[in-house]
Amino acid sequence: MFGRRKKSESAEDEAGVTEQVADEVSAGEEDEDGRVRRVNLPPAPRPDGPWDVSEVSQPGEGRVDLGGIFVPGVDGMELRVEVAGDAIVAATVVLRDSAVQLQAFAAPKKEGIWGEVREEIATGITSQGGVIDEVEGPLGWELRAQVPVQLPDGNSGVQLVRFVGVDGPRWFLRGVISGQGAVQPEAAGVLEQIFLDTVVVRGDGPMAPRDPIVLKLPDDAQMVAEGVQQEEQGESRFSGGMGQLQRGPEITEVR
Repeated sequence: MFGRRKKSESAEDEAGVTEQVADEVSAGEEDEDGRVRRVNLPPAPRPDGPWDVSEVSQPGEGRVDLGGIFVPGVDGMELRVEVAGDAIVAATVVLRDSAVQLQAFAAPKKEGIWGEVREEIATGITSQGGVIDEVEGPLGWELRAQVPVQLPDGNSGVQLVRFVGVDGPRWFLRGVISGQGAVQPEAAGVLEQIFLDTVVVRGDGPMAPRDPIVLKLPDDAQMVAEGVQQEEQGESRFSGGMGQLQRGPEITEVR
């Protein structure tokens, strides 16, 4: 699902129809308990970011150009790219003992998908025995999760992870905060600012909603080779945090 696809004209038409159908879904439907669901709603205003490339005059200033996104650079950070097949689909900023993974997806023209994605993430993690808490944090509605993991000694444990997301014009940016930034959310200010200052380049071509926006390595990148690591695949491409991605090259000390 994450690989680069070559679309024929019929595939492009299908993507357009998919967007149109998704745009026509009504908002504010009630669930079986009578609560209003936060799905199928128009994207909320983004006064503090993340930004669409049309909203920034110089997206490359102080940011690393990865094609589909421009990632802010901060002192001492490492930038890792995540690959699926032959495509780069995510970037992870590591800063001391915390990290934030950034991944951008196509979205319908008139409808945000973060509400629906949160439900999918919550379902996937709870089905694995994890615990989910939905809160309104500094970046809007987010999920704070306790994800079951196997520890190096073979025992079972949990990893604390924060899933954040923002809907933009025809795109959706998801962030996964891990490490100390998830254990102590109040200490994650720099990671949150990196997420907010990210610029998304959706492009004008037709894409089906939820297709990943493919990234590229910067031309002047100084890479440090890393062993390939396979992450667990959740029931949804969103539910496992990383999805079925592999670690690619690292770009260190970008500033």
